Amino acid sequence: MSVIRTVSIGDFLKTRDNLTLIDVRSESEFQKGHILNAINVPLLNDAERAEIGTLYKQMGRIEAVKRGLELVGPNMSQLYSKYIQLQSDSKPLAFYCWRGGLRSYIAASLSQWSGKPTIQLLGGYKSYRTHVQNTFNAPYKFLILGGRTGSGKTEILTKLATKQFQVLDLEQLANHKGSAFGGLGKPAQPSTEMFENLIFETVCKFDLGMPILVENESRLIGTCFIPNSLWDNFNTSKILVIEVDKNTRIKRLVYEYSHFEISTLIEKTSQLRKRLGGQHLNEAITALENKDFEHWIDKLLVYYDKTYDYSIQNNKVRIKSIPFNWSNFEKDLLNIEKTINHEFKK
Repeated sequence: MSVIRTVSIGDFLKTRDNLTLIDVRSESEFQKGHILNAINVPLLNDAERAEIGTLYKQMGRIEAVKRGLELVGPNMSQLYSKYIQLQSDSKPLAFYCWRGGLRSYIAASLSQWSGKPTIQLLGGYKSYRTHVQNTFNAPYKFLILGGRTGSGKTEILTKLATKQFQVLDLEQLANHKGSAFGGLGKPAQPSTEMFENLIFETVCKFDLGMPILVENESRLIGTCFIPNSLWDNFNTSKILVIEVDKNTRIKRLVYEYSHFEISTLIEKTSQLRKRLGGQHLNEAITALENKDFEHWIDKLLVYYDKTYDYSIQNNKVRIKSIPFNWSNFEKDLLNIEKTINHEFKK
């Protein structure tokens, strides 16, 4: 029979591509946040975990463990079969719970009865979260790509990523474009905790000696908060602003949003009442009702352009502006590339 091998978070991260990772926490714990690519096979479900927690507080550890074993016992055969199903000759099963304690130990013990190699993560998910938070303190060299709404910053970053530039696409990770309309057509957002995990999984692959491009964002992207350490870094990083004419921006935004239901667009627009003011809001909604999308966008940009201008007015010493014409995409993109390389060779 094999033995359970324990690994630290550092060793785990170096070898995890060769492991099948099993998260034995309850379904809500997993949903809140988990290690990327982990498979959730709960040892106790949400209700059972809550019961054990209450019993632990009222009666102590011994009684809580006894009740936990009573709950797990009838499911041991089913769990064992699931572990067998997930096992492979090339990838040992690696188990984790919150602290690397009893839940993952029980699961790993069941798995190792098969004779296959089995691993338990020391410190559990908590050790991973600590590592994630510490990683955000690294001396990343960020370059912020700014520009007014509709400039096409995301598309430019996506293209730069194909040219071997390091790009941290926060909107993609958050499943949100950051505006009142940013969640349209997007899947559900991750929790802020899972958002942080996804950021970590991206930046941990980056070369710290090279620039990392990131779009100019608000601290809150939909419901996801940018981590404190990264936000502080962003606020002292160089900003490269692309200047795109308003008519182009309006056309791009019409193309992006005009296919959504009018009722949905009216609902989202109405959420900007305080920011737009009554007159602009009424004009925007009337434009939507008449399917005059260009006029609708023009009214929205009264707010979005004003907000953008305010957000960067204190950053003038860090800003370099570049005109960008979407009709000359490749030429102007090359100019951005040259500017980035120049800025980080100073």
